[in-house]
Amino acid sequence: MDIWHQLLQGFITAGTPVNLLWALAGCTIGTAIGVLPGIGPATAVAMLLPITLQVEPTGSMIFFAGIYYGAMYGGSTTSILLNTPGEAGSMVTAMEGNKMAKNGRAGAALATAAIGSFVAGTIGTIVVTVAAPVVAKYAVLLGPPEYFMLMMLAFVTVSAVLGKSTLRGMTSLFIGLAIGLIGLDQISGQARYTLNVPEMMDGIEVVLIAVGLFAVAEALYVMLYEGKVVDTQNKLSKVHMTREEWKRSWPAWLRATAIGIPFGTIPAGGSEIPTFLSYAAERKLSKHPEEFGTVGAIEGVAGPEAANNAAITATLIPLLTLGIPTSNTAAILLGAFQNYGIQPGPQLLDKNSALVWALIASLYIGNVMLLVLNLPLVGMWVKLLKVPKAQLYAGILIFATVGVYGMRQSAFDLVLLYAIGLLGLVMRRFDFPAAPVVIGMILGPLAEAQMRNAMSIGEGKWSVFVERPGSLSLLIVVLAVLVLPRAMKLLRKRRPVVAGEG
Repeated sequence: MDIWHQLLQGFITAGTPVNLLWALAGCTIGTAIGVLPGIGPATAVAMLLPITLQVEPTGSMIFFAGIYYGAMYGGSTTSILLNTPGEAGSMVTAMEGNKMAKNGRAGAALATAAIGSFVAGTIGTIVVTVAAPVVAKYAVLLGPPEYFMLMMLAFVTVSAVLGKSTLRGMTSLFIGLAIGLIGLDQISGQARYTLNVPEMMDGIEVVLIAVGLFAVAEALYVMLYEGKVVDTQNKLSKVHMTREEWKRSWPAWLRATAIGIPFGTIPAGGSEIPTFLSYAAERKLSKHPEEFGTVGAIEGVAGPEAANNAAITATLIPLLTLGIPTSNTAAILLGAFQNYGIQPGPQLLDKNSALVWALIASLYIGNVMLLVLNLPLVGMWVKLLKVPKAQLYAGILIFATVGVYGMRQSAFDLVLLYAIGLLGLVMRRFDFPAAPVVIGMILGPLAEAQMRNAMSIGEGKWSVFVERPGSLSLLIVVLAVLVLPRAMKLLRKRRPVVAGEG
């Protein structure tokens, strides 16, 4: 019952007028971000990090969480009405949702997306409430060797999944690890890779890297390489569902929630995989397979949207209890915690329990707010698409510049911001993922510290990583993640040849 008592205390904290306003602001901005194609919650959180540094930590985290899952709700609006996913996780929703909209059923598609998101988000939050303390309890038993291997697992899985190829993902990761080494060595106090620049002695701010790679690079990329937003939209029908549509939607919501939650807890590259799996499952199980790809099947909207939100909510479990981010935005949120001197991990629920439980309580509140925001205000959100791209992204650049300059009032930071932005532009142009850079930069120094501690425990012997059952098991998983996909690929290539010879 202790969990529910702490959750009640969380509701008391999250229910204060100031925190409710932060939750509402986050949900509103997040929904708008989800509606606008290409920006995404990672960019929005990165852009707002410098502005919120003076805000009390609990209010700030509630605000960022609202942006995170608000963007998941908003992304479905443009996917359905314009066939323009606002977020990567909404790509699958566009497949059936836009077909429904073209056949005069946009209202039903938007309703099942919003209600499905609410159902999955609420169930996901209940899982976070119950699972987070349990995971944190057992995570305390992990020592430096296990933590180092856990971070290695995060490195290889995120690098392998987030990039177009493992090589690209690993390259991005090593860029992040290299940036993380800049500054003073944690043990010897020696300056490393500072190029005799005094401003680099304290290392490079995570906020600056995040804003440069996401906000600045995104704005530059859109202005240089993308055309105008298509300004045509399907007629919006009344936002409601028939009894038959309700009957077809609710099993899809539950199945998709069961698919999405496990994927949120592992470093599997966000919500894209569970949304595709949910779509495939609904297509296989549907009693109306003829509607898929033609007039639009409501299960093909209900399932992916619920899977999307379930996965997003579940990312908080590894983030809060292990300090491991499993998506782009979770990586930026990890940086936000560190800005306040808070390190997510097993001790977080003991040292900052009030913040954690207020954050979890705000998820319940935010889900209700988002349902209220999304159903009646769909027409208003769609009008945001009429904002010209030039003005929109110019505003983002100004906002990013002012925010970063406000951190230390340093002209050097602005030069570095746009240098990182150009690096992000090149990475985006050649399909190198940005998230592993942030993950490498944040987790790299922590991994280095854990490795040094582990080597001290093992008296300088590398065998310390295979002598302990926990670290050995994680090492085997790391090697499996690296080797198995290549082995499967080789097997797939050989099969047609053997069949041909036979």
